[in-house]
Amino acid sequence: MRASVIGGGTWGTAFALHLGRLKIKTRLWIREKEVYQEAQRFRENKTFLPGYIFPPEVSFFHDIKDAVSSVDLVFIVVPSKFCRKIYAQLAPHLSSRHIIISLTKGIEEGSLMRMSEVMEDVFRPHFTPHTAVLSGPSFAKEVAESHPTAVVLASEEQSQAKEIQHFISNPVFRAYTSDDIIGVEIAGAVKNVIAIAAGISDALQFGGNSVAALVTRGIAEMTRLGVKLGAKKETFAGLAGIGDLVLTCTGKLSRNHYVGTELGKGKSLDEIVSSMKMVAEGITTTQSVFQLAQREKVEMPICEQIYHVLYRKKDPRKVLQYLMSRKLKSEHLEE
Repeated sequence: MRASVIGGGTWGTAFALHLGRLKIKTRLWIREKEVYQEAQRFRENKTFLPGYIFPPEVSFFHDIKDAVSSVDLVFIVVPSKFCRKIYAQLAPHLSSRHIIISLTKGIEEGSLMRMSEVMEDVFRPHFTPHTAVLSGPSFAKEVAESHPTAVVLASEEQSQAKEIQHFISNPVFRAYTSDDIIGVEIAGAVKNVIAIAAGISDALQFGGNSVAALVTRGIAEMTRLGVKLGAKKETFAGLAGIGDLVLTCTGKLSRNHYVGTELGKGKSLDEIVSSMKMVAEGITTTQSVFQLAQREKVEMPICEQIYHVLYRKKDPRKVLQYLMSRKLKSEHLEE
């Protein structure tokens, strides 16, 4: 089987490196012309993930049609705000014979759709898509360095999930299967919002107690939303939920944690975004999660407060004050 990776950012680059090391013929589509030319010349993504040479199995493409020509699996690794546009560009060149796997952790602005829903929306007029979602605690740099990593692969077609699982797994990259696409996608999106809160907490030097509380209550929030949308509760106790949340809230490679840290230091959102080379999904996801929680009438106080920090310029210090002064209640019985 041959693969295509759509997206030459940090995570797309790391995943293409991983597939190449598995001796899988892999086509990496890179949108930015200068990054594409750089990869062609040096066999390295010096812009987004410098220091790692692509195996000979990886080839580079700037034309999206050529990037998916004669491949079987298409891994899409682009920020959520670009997904619909990229899916539309891909649609004429894909068919039901392809398996399409989303590695994006976000919720579409406006429509509040998960990425698999956007794929269905875009692809179904052209063909019946076979889709899956890959998520879990997986910093790109650590995957590039071949550090042991475990992820979860969700699909409604379990035979398909098992096929991909065996295709991408090796002694340093282990995939588990799931049939809960909703839970895996909601967990992957909400954890980025909680990570911003954790970054703020660290910047204000609130200590380990505070981060532990944010992680635990963050799991409660994502579980409430996910279950309301049809997810399985146990998904949030797994790799896509608690696993990815712990990593993103405590790991210094987290872009969303970095955003929170800079907010906690008093920088404006515009300042932070302009200083970043890569996209922090939590910024746009915060607004989508806030709107989704309102629509579904789900209580998500941490996400709500991060929304107010990002989009209503609330003082980050007042977030803790608000969260700690809310009505006292049982940990497990929602009132």
